[in-house]
Amino acid sequence: MMEESEGTALSWDSLFLKANTIAHTLSIFCRTAMLFLSIVIPAWNEEKRLPAALVRLDQLRQEFPAECEVIVVVEEGTDATLEMARHFAATHRGFEILDGGSHRGKGHAVRLGMQRALGKFIFYMDADLSVPLEEIGPFLDYFKLHPEVALIAGNRAHALSRITRRQSWLRRTMGKLFNRLLQMARLACLHDTQCGFKAFRREAAHAIFARQKLDGFAFDVEVLLLAERLGYPIADLPVEWLNSPESKVRILRDSLRMLWEVARLKRMTR
Repeated sequence: MMEESEGTALSWDSLFLKANTIAHTLSIFCRTAMLFLSIVIPAWNEEKRLPAALVRLDQLRQEFPAECEVIVVVEEGTDATLEMARHFAATHRGFEILDGGSHRGKGHAVRLGMQRALGKFIFYMDADLSVPLEEIGPFLDYFKLHPEVALIAGNRAHALSRITRRQSWLRRTMGKLFNRLLQMARLACLHDTQCGFKAFRREAAHAIFARQKLDGFAFDVEVLLLAERLGYPIADLPVEWLNSPESKVRILRDSLRMLWEVARLKRMTR
């Protein structure tokens, strides 16, 4: 009798587990079918800049004609970014806050968010919204007109880009040198690899970020190289750019790290 009871309990546990699995699968299916747009924001020590960005993103979400979500991935820092973001999300629909754990780099945070996002079109952009949200519309229009394109990158060097607030001379020079280095190493497929505003079709995003590995700022280059390797057509578009004076890029340290990551990328592409 006891064996029969134990067997019945196990059966009920098994059924309950299966029911939960089916419910989770259906939930993801419904979410995928409904979501049109996902926006991924990496954040590290962004307690000052993120609140204004979240308000603007919520305005966009409310005004957008289709279902959209905002995923903020917060890596551990020295301020209260995670608590602030969670507090905002608790009272605003469509926001999800992911704890990215210890600080590993922008590439790590973006990867976590992109793998989680389920929108038909998935963007990642910087927490300071250096490229204004108004640029989302032209990118979506381009996707509609060019169904073969899977990835669109913002190009600050484009003749039609509007540089409303420029970077410092040092940052511009370092950026040009970095791009020149990429070209010499035959790793640059675009004029501006580092613009933190890129858009993907869902299939391409998930395929690329399932393979993406670099955690540092050079992850943008890896993303473009992976897209090329997987056969996804890439386009670039002009954008408006408002440089943030509080950028998290540390010129010397991050430039050296970029050089190391470029060397690593070169080895990966052989």
